[in-house]
Amino acid sequence: MAVETITLGGGCFWCTEAVFEQVQGVLAVQSGYCNGQVRQPTYEQVCEGSTGHAEVVRVQFDPAQLSLREVLEIFFVIHDPTTLNRQGNDVGTQYRSGIYWHDAGQADVARAVMAEVDATVGGRLVTELVAEANYWPAEDYHQHYFANHPGAGYCAYVVAPKVAKFRKTFAARVRQA
Repeated sequence: MAVETITLGGGCFWCTEAVFEQVQGVLAVQSGYCNGQVRQPTYEQVCEGSTGHAEVVRVQFDPAQLSLREVLEIFFVIHDPTTLNRQGNDVGTQYRSGIYWHDAGQADVARAVMAEVDATVGGRLVTELVAEANYWPAEDYHQHYFANHPGAGYCAYVVAPKVAKFRKTFAARVRQA
């Protein structure tokens, strides 16, 4: 089986991870940090906003079941790609919208999808498109956060509505139990 990996920054990684863990064809999701200057950053360092990292998820998927285009379509529905360095009340460069590609073919697909989204949002798209660099996995307690803490305040009020939006908009893509 072929496996493809793309790295996505859509604000807080708990939200993005929670959605992609429910997508049929996704094999694994890992929360982490990328495209900053510090090697092996901690959550605290990234939250200070001084490392240059984005909170991201690495999504591994089976391209025979789920195309990169479909991954990106889901990505653009579950976050606001028109707000620079913020998602809702989460503010800072670590919450920027970004697609961090792993090969030139991914960059080409992303450019095409981004052009469509930009036209839809009236030229207000702020999503960055660059090669993934300096990736580091987030601490263990961040992995599968929504699955492990669905009743926590942030999860109930911020993450759960994004998951519900995904499940409604992409019902055919929801992983079957």
